[in-house]
Amino acid sequence: MSEPTPPLAGRREWIGLAVLLLPLLLVSMDVSVLYFALPFLSADLAPTATQQLWIFDIYGFVLAGLLITMGALGDRVGRRRLLMIGAAAFGLTSAAAAYAGSAEALIATRALLGVGGATLMPSTLALIRNMFHDAKQRSTAIAIWTAALTFGVALGPILSGFLLEHFWWGSVFLINVPFMLLLTVLAPLLVPESARVTHGRFDLFGAALSLAAVLPVIWGIKEIAADGDGALAGAAIVTGLAVGAVFLRRQRTSDSPMIDLALFRRRSFSGAVAINLLAMFGLIGFAIYSTQLLQTVWGMTPLEAALWSLVPSLLIGGAAPLATGLAQRGVSRARLVAVGFGLAGAGFAAMLAVGVDSPLWTFIASSSLYACGLIVVMALSTELILWAAPPERAGAASALSETSSEFGGALGMAVLGSLGTAVYRAGLDLPAGLPAAAADAARETLAGAAATAAAIPGEVGAALLASARTAFVSGLHAAALGAALTMALAAAVALLTLREPTPTPHPAPTEPAPVTAP
Repeated sequence: MSEPTPPLAGRREWIGLAVLLLPLLLVSMDVSVLYFALPFLSADLAPTATQQLWIFDIYGFVLAGLLITMGALGDRVGRRRLLMIGAAAFGLTSAAAAYAGSAEALIATRALLGVGGATLMPSTLALIRNMFHDAKQRSTAIAIWTAALTFGVALGPILSGFLLEHFWWGSVFLINVPFMLLLTVLAPLLVPESARVTHGRFDLFGAALSLAAVLPVIWGIKEIAADGDGALAGAAIVTGLAVGAVFLRRQRTSDSPMIDLALFRRRSFSGAVAINLLAMFGLIGFAIYSTQLLQTVWGMTPLEAALWSLVPSLLIGGAAPLATGLAQRGVSRARLVAVGFGLAGAGFAAMLAVGVDSPLWTFIASSSLYACGLIVVMALSTELILWAAPPERAGAASALSETSSEFGGALGMAVLGSLGTAVYRAGLDLPAGLPAAAADAARETLAGAAATAAAIPGEVGAALLASARTAFVSGLHAAALGAALTMALAAAVALLTLREPTPTPHPAPTEPAPVTAP
């Protein structure tokens, strides 16, 4: 007996999708919105160098550490309910961050923003699974979700630069408040509540284990990428992996696990998680080179660099819907993902032609090509992950997808960052007569070399800057080559592991049962 045809989404669901994109854009922008605000808040709050790092990093650390917990919690209490709670918390905390009176207060509010962000991201993706039951419509919705996520990260610095030209640094946080208020009003009207996991209790100890597993690993990888204490970072990674083993054992034996480990036996699910990680490895790992190339090598202002960085996102906006449309017409998703990785590899390889004196269009063309390929991969992998999970487990599945993205980005920064840094230091030709302290600063980073060169007048400073720019571009080429080879490996992984998903039944949207007073 054939299954009944799933209902088609109407105008309400598509407007509801637009509502769900509000928190997604804000949470993704919050990752990058502080790029321009740091000099202003530093003048106001006078944070130490360590506090500056924590102001930047604490949001991403807490967000990554709580994704699995919040995804599983949304499966139990209702994803729309968790979305509403997270939106209220994100809005209130944004207002508190805007008026933080000290560096310590800003670090604390950024951590709370990470808690709110962890509730919003998996909830939005899981609710899409609940709202769009038709496979074709759901694929289109996921493609739009993926494009909005990548667009938000690129839009963050631009919005930050615009606000800081007209208002004080707190405005980059305060802008979140009206949008979160709008979400709390519109979500109950346009977004239906989701099916829930009703058996067993929420595993609080498992939630603590997941946080204790993810946080040390993410921190350790990023610390290695920043050339910090390698021994301490390595110990943190080992500790996190050990706690992760305990967490997986608990999930295997628990009567009500946070994540269903049986999902990983489905090649469509486990393969999709792996390719999602590899896609973010290339996208995030190479992003730092693009920014420094535009600003420090080619001399653009931060706002100019942010605007040009946005161009590839605008050029390839239709790539994700096109890929999902082809998949719905019967083209193998494994082959489409492999083609996406092939495009990305070609884009990274094209970066080898970008030099110190290259025209801007070479960068735009190369970055558009690899961004086009990776957004195709991300859209299809997200679709496969949601399709493989039962509807009542969509929140946990979404959280696993987001967590793999965080790990992939951190690994990309560590591996590609270390590779480029090693080539930069090996290729840096220091001019004769440079003081030892200046030489040490120049060897650390391109920014350090540029600052040192600006402080040294005459031919010595000019020679140092020219050598540093040439060495940096050599490091960029090494990182691009590493990314291209990784994309080739990822294409092979996609062809070997991905399988077309088996559709799971999609129950009609349900409203939560009324709660009676005791």
